[in-house]
Amino acid sequence: MNKTARFLSIAAVAAFASFGAQADEADASQFATKFETSRTRAEVMAEASTVPQTSGAIPVGSRALVYTSTADRNAVNAQAVDALRTGKISSGEIGSL
Repeated sequence: MNKTARFLSIAAVAAFASFGAQADEADASQFATKFETSRTRAEVMAEASTVPQTSGAIPVGSRALVYTSTADRNAVNAQAVDALRTGKISSGEIGSL
């Protein structure tokens, strides 16, 4: 037991010491990229001003389709009552039939 505890404590100290060895600058400067551009600021601003004109405010995938139901509310309620009575759907908090 004593050897096991000593081994685990040494392993824990080694693990904590290795985390400190992985540290880098706090400002994430290792991910900074250097690049040179040939475009002027005015060209970039002109291109950026056209973006709202060519795209919509709502993403295409989140547009809801309009659906008009032809079913009668009383008919749907009667079908639900019948399905509940015959056991086709569950009632209450029971998740399975």
